[in-house]
Amino acid sequence: MLLKSNAVRLTETLRSVETMTRFALAVLALASGVYTYLGVRGLLDGSPTFVFFGAIIYAAAVSVAIYAFWTFFLRFLPLVTNGLHRVLLFLVMAVGCLMIMAMSSWLNAAALAGSAALEQHLAETLSGYAADLDDAHANALASQSLLPDVQRASDRFAKLAADERDTGALSGTTGSGSVVQLLTQMSTQMDELEKTITGSQVKVEQLFDEGSQHLKTMRDLLSAGGEIGPRSDQFSAEVVQLAAVIGALQATSVAPSVKRAAADLSLGFIAPVANGSTQDLQQRQDLAMDSVKSSVAAQSQALSDAADKILAEPTVAPRRFQPLSAAEAVLRYWQDFIPSWAGAISIDLLPVVLVLVLMVVNDALRRDQGELSDAESVSAGEVFRAMALYRQMEAAAPGAVVLPAAAVAPAAAEPPAPAPTSPQPTAAAVASETEATVTPLDISQRKRGEGPARP
Repeated sequence: MLLKSNAVRLTETLRSVETMTRFALAVLALASGVYTYLGVRGLLDGSPTFVFFGAIIYAAAVSVAIYAFWTFFLRFLPLVTNGLHRVLLFLVMAVGCLMIMAMSSWLNAAALAGSAALEQHLAETLSGYAADLDDAHANALASQSLLPDVQRASDRFAKLAADERDTGALSGTTGSGSVVQLLTQMSTQMDELEKTITGSQVKVEQLFDEGSQHLKTMRDLLSAGGEIGPRSDQFSAEVVQLAAVIGALQATSVAPSVKRAAADLSLGFIAPVANGSTQDLQQRQDLAMDSVKSSVAAQSQALSDAADKILAEPTVAPRRFQPLSAAEAVLRYWQDFIPSWAGAISIDLLPVVLVLVLMVVNDALRRDQGELSDAESVSAGEVFRAMALYRQMEAAAPGAVVLPAAAVAPAAAEPPAPAPTSPQPTAAAVASETEATVTPLDISQRKRGEGPARP
């Protein structure tokens, strides 16, 4: 009796949750359609009317497809008992789930996390351009490191010129001669190179301040509220201007100019003719100018090596900003939005749980009904109909009065009437007479082999 009660309760419960199952499936399909509409709307181009109707039609098709797909499996899969057929249905369901994720789930994720994904893309872009600006500024400042070397060389040549003019430190004769002219010429060239480096320093600072202002505007756009679309457009405009600033910073490096100037010091060295009044003085001037030439060559090599080290540093590669749609941003940064992906996929694939529950319950129901005996599986109505048939068969004996089934059924609880005193007929005679006198009854009995109640 316990098994019978369990089977009955399962059957009644399945019938009671059928409406709830349909309602839940319809709500899930509708929710998926709504988020699919929000996701696909950002992918369509054209007039607002075209975008609206295109997104509505696609979302409606997705909702109908999801509802029909899961309705089929909720109806059929729990009733299939053959192992091979179940495996085939599971394969078909897996293919259908992949198709649902392809046509709906990623759009649901775009609707759930599209704005956050776009902000993530803008944040990554901002970080990259900030690093590029810092690198370009560092490269430009590295060129400024040559300024002390140039200043020391200029001061050295100027001091040697003054010593030669005042004390004749190089040639042994005071006054402004060829040696003083050569040293003054080298000092002047170094002063010009110093002015070039100093002028570029001012320009570098101006460009860096301008780039920092663009970065500040980009940060403000990123942290501001409101729709992401207009903010993304303004962000793109700032990116273009910042890229131009970074390129200008790259071009302000004076390292190539210093290298060329250093090469000119050595290769373009022009010594004046000794103008001493005596042969001995001219010889001493020639020796002094050779010494100056050697010093200039050493200074030129030092500046050239320093410039080469700066030029060997990697330059900032031009960065290209690529605007993304919400769906593209969700696909690119999917690892940062796994919860949103899980929610979007669960909306479409949650009916899998309902299918599995119904399959398990129906299997349990079939097992419980299969373990019931014939006596435990017969209903009260079936007992009444069997008793009525038995009474009609008894009444078909000779001398008995045939009673209609409707009159016999209420009296099923009374003891059977005594048989007439006439001799008992044989079994063959009873069967023959029964076939001739008993009216066939419509006995709609439920077979034990039939499947359980369907949800």
